[in-house]
Amino acid sequence: MTLLEWSNAALIVALLLYTAAFIAYMVAVIGKTWRNRVPEMHQKKWGWIGFTISTLGLAGHLVFYITRWIHIGHVPVSNLFEFMTFLALMTVIAYSVIFLIYRTPMLGMIVMPLAIIVLGYAAVFPWDPVPLQPALEKGDKRWLLGLHVSTAAAGEAFFAIGFAGGLMYLLRTVRYGSTDKKAKREQRALEFTLLTVCMLIGFIASSLSFSGAGYEAVFTKQEEAVETTIRYTLPPIVQPNDAQLQQMDTFIISEPLFEAPSWLKGVNAGRKLNTVIWSILLGLILYGMFRLITRKPLGAAIQPYLKDLDPEDLNEISYRAIAIGFPIFTLGGLIFAMIWAHYAWGRFWGFDPKETWALITWLFYSAYLHFRLSRGWQGKPSSWLAVIGFVIVMFTLIGVNLVIAGLHSYSGV
Repeated sequence: MTLLEWSNAALIVALLLYTAAFIAYMVAVIGKTWRNRVPEMHQKKWGWIGFTISTLGLAGHLVFYITRWIHIGHVPVSNLFEFMTFLALMTVIAYSVIFLIYRTPMLGMIVMPLAIIVLGYAAVFPWDPVPLQPALEKGDKRWLLGLHVSTAAAGEAFFAIGFAGGLMYLLRTVRYGSTDKKAKREQRALEFTLLTVCMLIGFIASSLSFSGAGYEAVFTKQEEAVETTIRYTLPPIVQPNDAQLQQMDTFIISEPLFEAPSWLKGVNAGRKLNTVIWSILLGLILYGMFRLITRKPLGAAIQPYLKDLDPEDLNEISYRAIAIGFPIFTLGGLIFAMIWAHYAWGRFWGFDPKETWALITWLFYSAYLHFRLSRGWQGKPSSWLAVIGFVIVMFTLIGVNLVIAGLHSYSGV
């Protein structure tokens, strides 16, 4: 096996271990209701089992990252596959830090699936290394790119832990038995959040299934005398704008149903829109199946298994994770980003879409910390902000590349 094959194999092993760790964390938190045993001892035992497995997965993930770095000769954070795998790595590291501080396995039920989902999104993009884009090839200053991206990802990883704590707090405290207007609004908002999670789960399941089956559709697009090949790993409900179909495996559909709108910029915009459509469809199906099985709102079905968790602990963990992540993101997402932009594009700031949304993310979490500390926004208000903040983070990472063209569009290749 080549070094790159060993690297890819290590990532697959990490993914499997993260899945096993999630099962152990789930047993630690809700498994004590299945059999009559001492809750504290049961949770401590399975919590440490889950942490041990996730640490082994983290070791495999680090092997992937280091061996890929050696193989390609530069920090592997230059496209969405590399960045998202690195974000998943930092998310598990951030969780490990929080676990060692609070010694609680409850966040593992959210963080491990989150890491798996992020890796699943990364898997949609080509795994083969590609040369650095000209804007990123800056010789002896190239280390600034790694510093900028790695610290930004580290900050976002702690925001992910804050999201996990906030979501679990809401699952624990939203009053599903109440019929007053405020409670109904909270129920609908939480169900929509869980529907979004189902969409992400549907996406990872479909992408891994079709990739494993070797599904492929190929389009070619001519732009300024240059022909570009676009490969789909999901059946093309939508084809790229102004592109020609060259090859398509038949599954449910034998030809694309419609063409991507021209206002979606970027050569891969059609493929990304196709991924979004599949995620929405499969998420709705998955959420509907859960509703049929449980015969109640999904949050109401989950809530009884979290009844032994202390809501105040969840709220505190969410706040602490964001408080740790904020200064790290400030360094990576703003300060180091501006320094790198000066070397890459000759200016510190240019209101590129990715830069603008990074600033919006920073301002949102600034407001979160301000309200949490000076206004006493604790409990549900701060938990909702933690959830909304991570939605903004994910839009900055994924949505901006899909909808808006800019200097960072290379990261979607």
